Amino acid sequence: MAVLEHITALALRRHQQGQRVALATVMTTWGSAPRPVGAQMLICEDGSFHGSVSGGCVEGAVILEATEALETGQCRRLRYGVADADAFAVGLACGGEIELVVEPVGLGQGMDPTLLERLAEAQAARQPVGVQLDLVNWQRDLISPQTDPSVFEAGGGRRGDIFTHIQSVPLRLVIVGAVHIAQYLAPMAQLAGYLVTIIDPRDSFASPARFDGYEVIVDWPEEALTRMSLDRRTALVTLTHDPKMDTPALQYAVASDAFYIGALGSTRTHAKRRQSMLDQGMSPEQFARIQGPVGLDIGSRSPAEIALSILAAITAKLRGKADG
Repeated sequence: MAVLEHITALALRRHQQGQRVALATVMTTWGSAPRPVGAQMLICEDGSFHGSVSGGCVEGAVILEATEALETGQCRRLRYGVADADAFAVGLACGGEIELVVEPVGLGQGMDPTLLERLAEAQAARQPVGVQLDLVNWQRDLISPQTDPSVFEAGGGRRGDIFTHIQSVPLRLVIVGAVHIAQYLAPMAQLAGYLVTIIDPRDSFASPARFDGYEVIVDWPEEALTRMSLDRRTALVTLTHDPKMDTPALQYAVASDAFYIGALGSTRTHAKRRQSMLDQGMSPEQFARIQGPVGLDIGSRSPAEIALSILAAITAKLRGKADG
């Protein structure tokens, strides 16, 4: 399985390989539009496309528009919805409406490749960044939370003839323990949009053959985690059942900004873990951040089902549907 590339990085790579590419971005939505403001789709001259702007409803029409934009070098503003005469033809007859902008890269009115490079660099560094696009003269300005905090607080979208696209920090899942469950959880999380990192000091567990295409760190968790930042877009789960690996990872995680922390183990095991960690100086409030047993209670039995329950719990927390 290939390592997940987000749209910005993929667009830059394809452009650097000599392909003409265009980016389609959702600027505004009304009603039951299936994709949010900022959702993006990459269209390449070889006919391939990646990402989505409507979950499948209008992608065909957008690809045609992007193909023409690659020929002319002109950006395009598009609007699809139930009020349009071709609403049924493009498939957005559910009542929603979306407005898009299509930008060829390095052509005519399109985005300068150097700006795309800066966006990719910010994404790799896990730094939020934004672009303000003037829809009249097609000028673009890079913005940051430091220079324009109010814009980031308000979120992106179109206001008049100015479209602000906020490039958020990618979601990331850190899995401690290259065990059987991790072999199912990693691809599930990747398909859900997470960058996946697996940490395990055991070579036989953390082998490329078992986790091909994922970032695997062969080291003790307390060493590996000090080299990364567990920010508000990061979830961490421990799966080893071994306190020598799980406990240091959990101690590091509860002191971080990680939005979800989970630990594999039975209710009895979690109770013992709690007492042990409280004895080591962790506060009850900190320990309460750890979900254990990890995952939603869906009656899971197999490793794949347990992985599904874990991803469901992470999703519920991310979307504000979890208790606590």
